[in-house]
Amino acid sequence: MRFPPSLLDEIRARLPVSDVVGRSVKLRRQGREFIGLSPFNAEKTPSFTINDQKGFYHCFSSGKHGDIFRFLMETEGLSFPEAVERLAGEAGVPLPKPDPKAEQREKERAGLTEVLEAAAAYFQKALFSPEGRDARDYLERRGLDEKTIERFRIGYAPGGRYQLKEHLGKAGIDGEAMARAGLLITGSDIAVPFDRFRGRVMFPITDLRERVIAFGGRALSPDQQPKYLNSPETELFHKGSVLFNMAAARRAAQGGGQGSAQETASLAGTIIVAEGYMDVIALTRAGFANAVAPLGTALTEDQLGLLWRVADEPILCFDGDAAGLRAAFRSADLALPLITAGKSLRFALLPEGQDPDDLLNSEGPQGLAEVIGKARPLADMLWTREVEAAPLDTPERRAAFETRLAETVGRVADQRVKRHYGELFRDRLAGFFGRGEGRSGGRGERSRAAFGGPQFRGGPRGGWSGSSDRSPLGRSLSGRSLSGHGDGRASSDLVRQLAGARRALPRREAILLLTLVNHPDMLGERVEMVAGMDFANRDLALLRGALLDIAVEPDLDAEAVRAALARRGFTDLVARLDQLWSGAGRAEWWVAAETAIIDVERGWDHTAALHHKLVTLHRELKAAEIALQAEPSDENLARLFDIQTQLMNAEGTEALMEGFGQASGRPARAF
Repeated sequence: MRFPPSLLDEIRARLPVSDVVGRSVKLRRQGREFIGLSPFNAEKTPSFTINDQKGFYHCFSSGKHGDIFRFLMETEGLSFPEAVERLAGEAGVPLPKPDPKAEQREKERAGLTEVLEAAAAYFQKALFSPEGRDARDYLERRGLDEKTIERFRIGYAPGGRYQLKEHLGKAGIDGEAMARAGLLITGSDIAVPFDRFRGRVMFPITDLRERVIAFGGRALSPDQQPKYLNSPETELFHKGSVLFNMAAARRAAQGGGQGSAQETASLAGTIIVAEGYMDVIALTRAGFANAVAPLGTALTEDQLGLLWRVADEPILCFDGDAAGLRAAFRSADLALPLITAGKSLRFALLPEGQDPDDLLNSEGPQGLAEVIGKARPLADMLWTREVEAAPLDTPERRAAFETRLAETVGRVADQRVKRHYGELFRDRLAGFFGRGEGRSGGRGERSRAAFGGPQFRGGPRGGWSGSSDRSPLGRSLSGRSLSGHGDGRASSDLVRQLAGARRALPRREAILLLTLVNHPDMLGERVEMVAGMDFANRDLALLRGALLDIAVEPDLDAEAVRAALARRGFTDLVARLDQLWSGAGRAEWWVAAETAIIDVERGWDHTAALHHKLVTLHRELKAAEIALQAEPSDENLARLFDIQTQLMNAEGTEALMEGFGQASGRPARAF
């Protein structure tokens, strides 16, 4: 929905910033302003200011700045339209009549949340029925009392094939809505759809507004597989973009949790990432309400981004076994290319053979607090992995160790962070092998070349004098032979190829963003979807962030958006998007600014869905390759072939859309 500036100004005039912010932040007046502790970072000295006359807040510790709408978006995860609707209601300002199509889509989404809410209530009630006895016994054995069960809204799915379906049906919910919410098993070969979750302890999964969007079910019988079953991907639920307990954890991290004083003091301002539902519950019982977990899979880039929006250095807490260590290293590898100044990870490794629940039962909350308090930086984890990867008792093995460290440094994208990683590992190498740093031409010099390159100077704490286009191993890529034979011309050709590859923009990602630049009115309804998208290209990811920031400004047309992007330094990148689109003969004609909005929406939505599908398939392919390498079975090989086939079939997929193009004066056609 588009909101006129006059309406937004009316809401701002009726609701002072201090009133809205003061509901969650304790404020005190200081002259013409109000001050308080930051709601975004943990701090002891107030750095958060509000000026009602100018209508904004500013947080000096985080750099965040905005009005009452932005505050609700930052602290409660609301979209811009949701923030406007809530504040308009509080201010008594009537809203314009919404777009019928947008209203219908929102009704459908709201309808699904109502279906899932009804299912959650049914599961909660079933837990305390006679049929839920085994589930209650299991929860009691795990140390959960009624208060904890209520806090996490834990329930039970009875074992019958149609019990939930029949219960919801009696409440007037049709089977199609249940299927779209992921509650039923359906298919062309299934005559009568039946309940997806049966005979399981149920954990509701919520979004940042604490609306139920999915479920995780834990089997009670050893014969029941899989042990944990999640809802499928739906309109509301994308597994790789959601973290269990994130809404409550964010409140606790920002000092607004429901728990004890210990909870508010326990590493306030950060987030603890555990491996599963029960680990999160154990941490919460121990006083760490700021705990979350991925949903049965390895951590994803989307989930990392979600964590970094709340905490600069989330703590990953893994079980003290080989599987937990492998999970820690997978997360380290995922984060390494994404870390930036101030944004990283820490790792808390539990005693061998114990998970958070075991440690809580054996040593109490203090035992867990001690482990988490000793969380190690990402750099330590990476160093330790390479030190322990193989013996270092020969020159060749030491050289391989040094090479692995250099490759690790090379994977850091942020140049400043890369420089500091290089310095840290070089200094540790010098100490590890007893190398002198001051002897010209000695091993210390060669170590510096491996991590800093020939342009590094100034000793162990020196700085960089070269450009950012240095290879991780320190070789200049500008005319120096990578093979060591001095063929500068051949190397220059390679440099140009590498530079061209780095500058190439993934076409699908580029088209999705250029569409939003040309049609900014679409972004308001798709803010959350765009924010959760995977972008392989870092420049496009930054452009996406700028578009999301601009989206809060009302009534922007394409020209105004381009001007706003230009002020943020994206002129060249937007020009490259235009060139990429025009250079291919404008195959995606619906991107053009003059295209009818119905065709733009159809084209964009289909492209976004295809993009999400391909990203998911590529992740599954990587996991299948790892599984096949770990266990070369026929089943794993078949899984790999199946994903490869899906990938080949997905590219170029067309969608039959009735009337697509007619509104723009083009012949109706398939997308």
